[in-house]
This record gives sequence, structure tokens and C-alpha cells, in this order.
Amino acid sequence: MRNILKVALGVYLLAFFHALSCSHDKRPLDERIEEALDARLQQYDVKGASAAVILSDGSIHRIVAGTSHDTVAIHPDMLFAIGSITKNMVAALVLQLAEERVLALEDPLHKWLPQYPKVDSDVTIRQLLNHTSGIFMFWDNQQLWADLVAYRDSVFTPEVVLSYLKEPHFAPGKGFRYSNTNYLLLAMIATRAAHSTLSTQLRKRFWQPLGLTNTYLSMEDDIPKDRLAHIWGDNFENDGSNRDLTYLPRASHESITYGSAGVFTTAEDLAVWCKSLFAGKMLSKSSLGQMVKIGKGGYGLGIQLLDARITDGEKVYGHGGGNIGTSAYMAYLDEHDVSIALMINYFHGKCPDRMLKDIIEITTDHLSFLKHQAGG
Repeated sequence: MRNILKVALGVYLLAFFHALSCSHDKRPLDERIEEALDARLQQYDVKGASAAVILSDGSIHRIVAGTSHDTVAIHPDMLFAIGSITKNMVAALVLQLAEERVLALEDPLHKWLPQYPKVDSDVTIRQLLNHTSGIFMFWDNQQLWADLVAYRDSVFTPEVVLSYLKEPHFAPGKGFRYSNTNYLLLAMIATRAAHSTLSTQLRKRFWQPLGLTNTYLSMEDDIPKDRLAHIWGDNFENDGSNRDLTYLPRASHESITYGSAGVFTTAEDLAVWCKSLFAGKMLSKSSLGQMVKIGKGGYGLGIQLLDARITDGEKVYGHGGGNIGTSAYMAYLDEHDVSIALMINYFHGKCPDRMLKDIIEITTDHLSFLKHQAGG
């Protein structure tokens, strides 16, 4: 019976993805994306997904599929952790502070922070933003992983996290190495420069002006637990389990990722953030230009040029993220002025990649159909 079900699922998926590749499907955009999300959830055994697409005319499409837990369906207003996409917001904060001349991107660390072991104080803020500092990635120290699991209820201060650093990967400016440590240090600098907490600055400068009322920073904000999409995984225990992790202790993990992760939000709020950022509402033209100037590693200043293999060949700026039991994408289709947010309630590699590619393909086909229909 199991083999029969696998064959049936395979036939269904084959038929679906064949239909997906057919040009100019006339069905509504939301219906097509929901069908694509459902197919990928089945393919990768993931429970639920939430997505939002904002077109160039400002219309917002909120699409959900699957379940949060038990028989509770995913709802558009459910909150997901967006992991490293937080870096984009922190980068925008730093760039705003630079516009205000509170700090400068060429400032060395020693202007703002004391000397820390294994940290070159001549590293600049710009090198932190684009991951060319060479500073050790704290996740690469296995002792930190062990302590994270052993002390799940403990809050790790930035100074404690920095104590896990080892020798730099390379001299400042001599290479590229994605490192959460860079954004931990950026958060420390930004809060010192602004004389305020990170969540206060993000909310005052970005979230409130944009009406993002469903966005929070863990460890500093009270996140409504009844709004959380339930998350699934093995809680770093590598035992092959896939259980509900939603309410298990995670203070150690959330505090360790200060500055490099920590934001919880809805797909709609994230899509609005993305759209507003690239519309120039948050940063000056010069700052936004610096942010999207892609350098080593396909990275700008808190932004990625997403791999063409997952963007259906389109030029797409954005950022990926993952956290305990979640994976997410923020994407901006430069040619079409379209922003996309995608979240699933499982930490998974291929599933969000394939979903994002599907959404991009469906959306660009939809836009092409509308243009054709209008005689363009």
C-alpha cells in the first residue's frame, strides 16, 4: 500500500509540475501559488507554508497552505521566525545611522567597541556588513552548540558569545566568509550609537512608519504565543524526530543570534518591508545603491543576489533565513517590481528553494499574461 501511495504521489507531482511549466495559465494568481505550495509540502513532507506577493500596482496576495499543528490550518496572520533575513533590517538600520552621520561605514571597530580576543579592531563597519571581515563564525565552534543545548534556558550575552571565537578566517578585506558574528557586532555598534535597544530602533525607524504591526524581535519584545505558527524538527538532538518544538525552551538560541536573527513576523509584513525597502522609503538612493552593490560571495550590504537556480533565471535581490523549525525567503524581482515573502514551519533546504522558484515562475507568467491580455 505504501508503494502504491508513493507511485500515486509521484504521478500527481509529475502532472502538477508539468502544468506549472505550461505558459499563461489563466487561473487566479493566488490559486496557482496555493496549488504549488501544496504540491511541495507533499513532496518534502513539510506541514505548512505562508507566502505573500506584492505586485508593482501595490496589490497584496496572501497565500497559505497546509497546517500549523493537528488540524489547525496555517493562517496569513501567523508569525514565523525569519532567521538571517533579520540581517537585512539591521543593515538598513546601520545605513540610516550612516546617513545621519552618527557613524560612518569606514569606522573601525575600535571607535565603537572595546577590544575582544580574536577580533581585529581595525575591521570596518562596511566589512562587517558585507562579510569580508574575516572574523570567526561563532557557529563553527562545536562547544557553542553543546552549550546551547545544555543551557537552553540561559541568556548568552554578546560578550559571552564572543568568548567562543577562534582565530579569524582571513585578514580583513582579504576574502568572503558569511558570519553571524559580523551582525552581532553590528547590533552592538548600532545600539551604542543610537543609545537605544535594537527592537526600539527597528520599530521606531521602520516597523511603525510602515504599519508593520505583526513584527517583533525576540528577547526584547513580547511575542504573542497564540499567534505563532507551530514549528517542527528535532531541536538539535539529531535523533531523526520531527516533533512540535513551538514551546520548548530556546532562550540560549535566541540570545546567541542577537543581531544576526531574531525577528518574528508574518509573510505580509515581510513582503511590505521588502517592497518598501526597494521603493526607497527606508533608505536614500545612495544608501540603497550601496546595499545592492553585490561583491564577494554574491553579497552586498545585508542583501544577497539570489542564486539563479532558485529564481527561474530572474534577477532577484533578497535574503534567506532559517531558525529552529522554520525556513524563509525575502525576494525582490528587480525587473518586475515585485516583492515576495515565503515561510515554512520546518528547517529544510530544498523545500523553500523549490517553492520560491515556483512562486517566481507563476508570478512572472501571470504578469506576462496580463501584459498580453492588455495588448502590451
